[in-house]
Amino acid sequence: MRPIKYSVPESEAIEIVAVRAFETADGSHALWSDADRAWASRAAAEAVGEGAADAEFLAERARLALGRIGERFPVILRAVRALRWRPWLPGTIAVFAFLGGLLVDRIGGGQRINVLMPPVLALLAWNLVVYLLLLVRLCLRRPGDSLPQPWRRAIGRIATGLRQPHPGAELGVAVGRLSGDWSRLSAALHGARAARTLHLAAALLAAGVLAGCYLRGIALAYQADWESTFLAAADVHRLLAIALAPGAALSGIPVPTAGEIEAIRAPASENAARWLHLLGATVVAVVIVPRLVLALLAWLVERRRSAGLPIDFAEPYFDRLLRDYRGGPLRLRVVPYSYTLPPAAANGLERVVARALGGNTLLTIAPPVRYGDEDALLDAGTRNGSGDLVALFNATATPEREAHGAFLQALGQHSGANGRLVALVDEGSFLARGRETVRVEARRAAWRELCATLRIGCVFADLATIATAGSSGAASLGEAASALADSLGGHSR
Repeated sequence: MRPIKYSVPESEAIEIVAVRAFETADGSHALWSDADRAWASRAAAEAVGEGAADAEFLAERARLALGRIGERFPVILRAVRALRWRPWLPGTIAVFAFLGGLLVDRIGGGQRINVLMPPVLALLAWNLVVYLLLLVRLCLRRPGDSLPQPWRRAIGRIATGLRQPHPGAELGVAVGRLSGDWSRLSAALHGARAARTLHLAAALLAAGVLAGCYLRGIALAYQADWESTFLAAADVHRLLAIALAPGAALSGIPVPTAGEIEAIRAPASENAARWLHLLGATVVAVVIVPRLVLALLAWLVERRRSAGLPIDFAEPYFDRLLRDYRGGPLRLRVVPYSYTLPPAAANGLERVVARALGGNTLLTIAPPVRYGDEDALLDAGTRNGSGDLVALFNATATPEREAHGAFLQALGQHSGANGRLVALVDEGSFLARGRETVRVEARRAAWRELCATLRIGCVFADLATIATAGSSGAASLGEAASALADSLGGHSR
């Protein structure tokens, strides 16, 4: 199915993703029952009305569901809060960067300025390398690959590092799925935020360094000199003429000549005012202004992405919710092969379908097709039909390519252009004869092999047991519903 992307604001998107992660992780529906899910959909539909957009309905449903889920399972709400963006973070980092730059000179100490300025030259070189890498990355970047891997891991650790149940529990699975889904969905957004934060911090760090130099220059007399084992005054002049060219162009102060540079070779020196002005103007031109421009561009990108994160409403999970909201049923036809479905098994089948595809699914059980009579498919209501098809088999039968395989191939030809075909094997009668692991796995392997050769999904279920209300029936129901939904293209509700 082709993706249908809808733009959802960040604040609503994270709630939608959180509820989806919780509902799909709770495969047994033990934590969040069918009644809870139906309540969330019904309450959201009443709140938004009939003519609301799909995104509005899903956002309202997620808000209502998350409120009730958070009351029962605070770990889910804590995970959502931990993953929400903190707007104060970039500003805080920028302030600390400025203070760090302000203290750099004090940490170094002294009132001499070496005009070769190794730290400053390294700072300029580093920023030029960063600009080059950004240009290369812009040319080579793949769509959706906007968040560096360390940031992805950090997002996962934020959520999974919270106090939570044992990792194997459904709540642990839900939190892990939430962090993974959110990191993928918000990767481009957090990539823009990371860029804005880093560019702003780099600009403020450089500004702090300059501010510290000028503030201390008011009370202290800085002297400029230089010394080198390998460089002569002419070499130093050539180097500084290149390094300080942006500052000279911006400030109008020329770079001192080779003679002037030779005159301040240590132990000689001069007042460092013009050197500080050249240094400051160069840092402003090469570091501060470009970084602020890049931070502004990243902020504009961040605003656009935050206003609309792309969520695929064509996913089966959303498709079922929206179908129930709009009132359009999903059509599913079950065609048994050489198998008359007992009433208990029929009840179990209805429960599996309702759990996997939603209570609004229109289920039709066709008359059984006799062994070797594939032509009866035309009488089983499959000609020119629409919707998905389920081929129902009895596990007591040994799968045969000439019979069961031919039936599946013939059924696939009648499933329609957009219909999907799944094989469902009822194990009730087979398990009643014995539950030896080797025997059961051998029969399952035979069915899987047949379906795999035809590229058809294969689901196993004890339908009679599922029809019961006991714990074994509930567990079997969850497993079968998840498998059926996965085979039809998504998670169960």
